[in-house]
Amino acid sequence: MSRHAMITGAGTGIGEAISRQLHTEGYRVTLVGRRVEPLETLSASLGERSQAVTGDVTDRPGMTAAFIAARKRFGDIEILVNCAGMAPTAPFHRVDFADWQRTMDVNVNGVFHCSQIALETMLDKGWGRIINIGSVASLRGFPYVSGYCASKHAVLGITRALALEVATQGITVNAICPGYVDTDIVREAISGIVTKTGRTEGEAMQHFTESNPQGRLVDASEVASAVSWLCSDGAASVTGQAVAIDGGGTA
Repeated sequence: MSRHAMITGAGTGIGEAISRQLHTEGYRVTLVGRRVEPLETLSASLGERSQAVTGDVTDRPGMTAAFIAARKRFGDIEILVNCAGMAPTAPFHRVDFADWQRTMDVNVNGVFHCSQIALETMLDKGWGRIINIGSVASLRGFPYVSGYCASKHAVLGITRALALEVATQGITVNAICPGYVDTDIVREAISGIVTKTGRTEGEAMQHFTESNPQGRLVDASEVASAVSWLCSDGAASVTGQAVAIDGGGTA
């Protein structure tokens, strides 16, 4: 029987690409997100071996219920991909604390909640994969996204600490750290920079591509391919790593 993978933030962007990749490779996939419509649309397009379960990663009781619902059809969750995230933009001196707190709740606390819940069965089974979607902002700073940088640095810290705790338990924990990916969240960030800083759209786009020596945004399918590899038995010795997908920007 194929392994069961849960992907948070599955309805759009990177999460959707990961969901499609894993499903294509034969995994049973549970698609998790706050909005039911994109999840159900994606699940319908995938067909068998997929299911949509609504859940907000900041809501611990709600996510516990989502895990229970996911197990009813597909059994224990053996692979967790923490992909739900947000990236508000503003100069640091104008960052609204509510936006800052919400960013931490989604990007950091969401990883905490989902990973803790998933570990309950992974530890019993002696096998598991936790893959956190970090960012090159886990590795270096970027202007106008201080909350996002802080949260993604925290995700990498969680990844490294947890990987060492479960290293002898058949569980690997890794972070994928892509450069800016061509998704709605980046397009919205570009729009936010234009609105809040007076830059042109071209100047804002350059802000996102200049850190990539290839001079482009990363495609979501490239991130999905890395997730697929980390799920495989061939990556059993890879844990606690930050896998950068950034065209050489962090070389």
